Amino acid sequence: MNPINELDAVALTCDLPAHGLMRGDVGTAVLVHSNGAAFEVEFVGYDGHTVALLTLERSQVRPLQNHDIPHARELEPA
Repeated sequence: MNPINELDAVALTCDLPAHGLMRGDVGTAVLVHSNGAAFEVEFVGYDGHTVALLTLERSQVRPLQNHDIPHARELEPA
C-alpha cells in the first residue's frame, strides 16, 4: 500500500452522501494521523471554496495513480 503524506492528492474510495461527495472525488491530505491510519482531507471546488474538511480512515482514501483522469461534476447540495 502506497503511503499518503501531507499535501498529497487523494481519491475517495467510497461515497460520502452526507457531504455530497462521491467515490473518486479528489481531495488533499492536510494532516496525517497515527502514521497513516487516518487523515484530515480537504475537498475544494474549482472556485476555491472548501466543500468539506473531514477525518477519513485509510480505507476511505487512496493516493492518485498515473492512470487516473480528472473529472468535473456539479456538487449536489448536502
